[in-house]
Amino acid sequence: MNERVYKTMESVGAGCIVVGILAIVSGITLGVISIVSGGRLLKRKSDITI
Repeated sequence: MNERVYKTMESVGAGCIVVGILAIVSGITLGVISIVSGGRLLKRKSDITI
């Protein structure tokens, strides 16, 4: 019985680590995209305003 519990804990632990890594990578990616988009908007602000 204890062996099943340990195997389940191992799989769940590995899954949580993978989800955490994916969350970090997607957060960094979204942050970079937001910064680049904001920079482009600020750069072209004079073209938009009259």
